[in-house]
Order: sequence, then C-alpha cells, then structure tokens
Amino acid sequence: MQPTSPFVVSADWLQERLGAPGTIVIDASWYLPAQGRDARAEFDEGHIPGAIFFDHDEVVEPGADLPHTLPSPRHFAQYAGSMGISSRDTVIVYDGPGFFSAPRVWWMFRVMGVENVYLLDGGLDGWKEAGRPVTAEQTKTAGCLFEVDFDNKRVAGLEDMRHIVETGEAQIADARSPGRFTGVEPEPRPGMRSGHMPGAKNLPFLNLVENGHLRPPEELKRVFAEAGIDLQRPVVTSCGSGVTAAVITLALETVGHTDNRLYDGSWSEWGGLQDTPVATGEA
Repeated sequence: MQPTSPFVVSADWLQERLGAPGTIVIDASWYLPAQGRDARAEFDEGHIPGAIFFDHDEVVEPGADLPHTLPSPRHFAQYAGSMGISSRDTVIVYDGPGFFSAPRVWWMFRVMGVENVYLLDGGLDGWKEAGRPVTAEQTKTAGCLFEVDFDNKRVAGLEDMRHIVETGEAQIADARSPGRFTGVEPEPRPGMRSGHMPGAKNLPFLNLVENGHLRPPEELKRVFAEAGIDLQRPVVTSCGSGVTAAVITLALETVGHTDNRLYDGSWSEWGGLQDTPVATGEA
C-alpha cells in the first residue's frame, strides 16, 4: 500500500535512505499501561538502524504538572540538539503499530519549525513483518544546534479552550474512546472526572487508521463527516494527554484542513480541574 498523505512515507522510501546525511529516524513509540508494551525495552531489543529513541515522558516542559506538556521552544531546542537533530534535517518518525504516538512527535517538530518531518507508514510492526532490517545497536549521535521557529498558532491552551467552549467559535474533536468521551468508562488517570467538554465531538483516533495505515483522504473526509466535523470551520483536537489528538491533526492536514490547533493539556488538564464544565453522554 502506498501512502496517501503528503506527510507519510513508505517503508521502501525510508529503507533506501537509511544512513543518508541529514536523514534522522526517530522511534517515538509510547504505550498506555493497558497495552502491555514497553517502548524502551522494545527499542533496545530491536529498532530501525540509525533510529533515535524519543521519550514522550522525558521530552516535556520541566516541572510541568501535566503529562506530555509541550516543552518551551528553548527546552525543545535543548532536547533536539542533544539528540543530534537539526531543524534543517529530514525527520522520519515511527511508532510500533503505526499512527498511535508518532503523530504527536511529528506535530511537535512541526510546531517548532521543522518543515521536512514525516511519518512511517505501517510503523515498526509493519517494518518487522516485512522482514526489513532491525538492530539492537545503539545509535551514536553528536549534539548540534537546533534553531526553533515556534508556531504558537498550532497550540491551544486552557484559556483558549474556556473561550471556545463558551462561544463555540471552533469545533472540538476528541480522540478518546466513546466510553471515556460519554463518561461510561472511568479515566485511566486517578482523580479525573469522566465525560467531555460541552460541544465537543467524539472522533476516536482508531477510526482514522486501518492496519497501521492512515486511511485515504476520501475515507478521512467521510469519517470527519460522520463525527459531525465541518471541514470548513476551525478545529481544535484533544484527547487524554495530547498524544492521540495529533492523529486527528494529521488527518485534518492530510485532507487540506490547516485551521486547526491541538489542545496540549487535553483531558488531563480539563478533566482534572474542578471549575471546568463537563458534559456526559453522546455528543
């Protein structure tokens, strides 16, 4: 299957370029406890040759109270530079199943000004199933300067979301499962209310992918329509902690929708506060 998004590259494309100067491969695998997978252990056991491990729980704003908080431009530049990544490099990001946690890192690099950043179709699982090369050898990197060009228009904060919920000036697309969205299932993080932001639409990120591949644009448009998302209007994406919301962001950009932001705090922030309105039941 050939990728049908301008932000996705095939395994053939990547394998031909492994080791090429200026090509950076990032393993951005991350899993929920219920998935029973250890991203770091799997990386150490076998990863795409030359890949660098990106730790979602480490590359965050220092001292932040919420999980996966986007680092400030200064701190992100320090993280990226220490991994030997330049903003002029071509960056290819992958995760295990394909289009779960990798889109979050794709989004982060785009927010910080990297133009040539892509996602690997099929993920590492598909790469391995095809018998492509993997290695346990750790990649040696040399630090470099990462020049940030931060685009704050891609990020929504708490006050932005309060305003959007109050006015409805943008649509909210929530990537969590229907059970968590409606409030039928408890949140996996303790002390957090169940439900969703008033006016939000539920668009589980799994509806946008199939067998490790992003759905074709026409199918993505159908999924958006079925979720009640009008592609002619602004959209803010959200999820549990800002990871799978980026899958919706990727799908939006793939169908040509550019007036979108990602709510970085997502439900970890909104559902953890006591003064934010919460709705339950269907959208």
